[in-house]
Amino acid sequence: MLNVPKGLAEAVKFPLIEALYGRRARRFSKGAEIPDGPLTFKSKHQPEPLTDLQQMMVLTAATGNTGWHHMIYRNAKYAPHLANYAMAAGGRTFPSSAGFHTTEFFFTDDTGVYFLLTRDAPSLVSKDKGDFDLTHWLGEHRKRIVKLQSGRLNIPAKEPFMDGHNTWCVNVPGSTLLIPVADVAQHMLGALCFLVQNGYGIYDDVNNRKIPGLEKFKHLIDIENPYPLTFMEQLCLTEATAELTTSCYAGMLMLQAMGLGGWMFDGIDKFSLLGASGDPAVPGLGFKHHAVDKSPLPNITGLPGVFEAFCPPHYKDMLEATKALVKRKFGDGGPFNQNTPGPWKESPRIRSSAQFHSPEFQECVATMAQYIFDTFGKFPGTVPAIHCLTYLQAHHLDLDFYDHYFKDGSYLYTHANHKKWWKA
Repeated sequence: MLNVPKGLAEAVKFPLIEALYGRRARRFSKGAEIPDGPLTFKSKHQPEPLTDLQQMMVLTAATGNTGWHHMIYRNAKYAPHLANYAMAAGGRTFPSSAGFHTTEFFFTDDTGVYFLLTRDAPSLVSKDKGDFDLTHWLGEHRKRIVKLQSGRLNIPAKEPFMDGHNTWCVNVPGSTLLIPVADVAQHMLGALCFLVQNGYGIYDDVNNRKIPGLEKFKHLIDIENPYPLTFMEQLCLTEATAELTTSCYAGMLMLQAMGLGGWMFDGIDKFSLLGASGDPAVPGLGFKHHAVDKSPLPNITGLPGVFEAFCPPHYKDMLEATKALVKRKFGDGGPFNQNTPGPWKESPRIRSSAQFHSPEFQECVATMAQYIFDTFGKFPGTVPAIHCLTYLQAHHLDLDFYDHYFKDGSYLYTHANHKKWWKA
């Protein structure tokens, strides 16, 4: 990368220890105002958006593809087959339980609302003489950005759309707001596959009954010692939440290296953000949703044609959703397709050594999944199909505020030199 700003050169060599110990939520951006209270302050600066390079550095830190996933090497039950849990062939900058990777990313800035899909990307990493090619990496991710609408996402700066303590600083002019969204329905399907792979099933502990039809698969799973449905669904929700949170944390560390302000948080109403505010003037991201029985909360299932959960109404039934999951794993570009490149010297041999999910296997998984959908009117039955929680905001810091109120050390040397180091 030629003629790079000094800020980028400094960010590349920024010590991890500095990022860890220097990490702080720095909320006061250029153009911000705290109108009252002990920290009353009004910025003298105009809001300043991130440059394209700065924004891509933050986005790729949080969402970036890092080459080929190394997979899970062995399970004694599967020998001599490769353990076949993963649902993506590529690795990313944040971890995912068993390589499920069910999270994708939206973001918004002054110019629009965007979707950045990296979940099923092939390796986007290139090395020049053994060195990581940052220009190539950023460029390949930039190609994957899809613009969904013009203008900043409308999240009114008031309750109930966001928590009261965030109304002055969230989604403000000049900022970039990253929104990770997890497909918990797909994660739950992956977990059901995992159970069947290891000889287990589930039972309905909410209604205290066995799942009809599983007797047919007693040679595949132990129907006498099943896992509780609610335990598995809570597990999937927490595993998906780990993806949402660690991705934002990776981006948060990059803010320190680049001298940008911002923080990770969860103080936006997710229903309003996704599209279920109930207010036509606040359509959010426009995700499809519907009411379920007497639940006061909408069941959000996806943005048609962009990001759809693996459940109805995006699939006609749970068998079709299960088949789609199997296609993701074993089809073109999948982690267990012999034609998918990989990190090994003999990638075709290793990828093809995984055991395919047979039609009977798929039927067993779909039997449990369909029972959940039919019984609860949604899939999963007791947790959201689509989930967002943690967000990351990046903005230019107003150092005047920190100099006025804080002792030395409230920001890093990268913040102190940001304007000088990143000038055009």
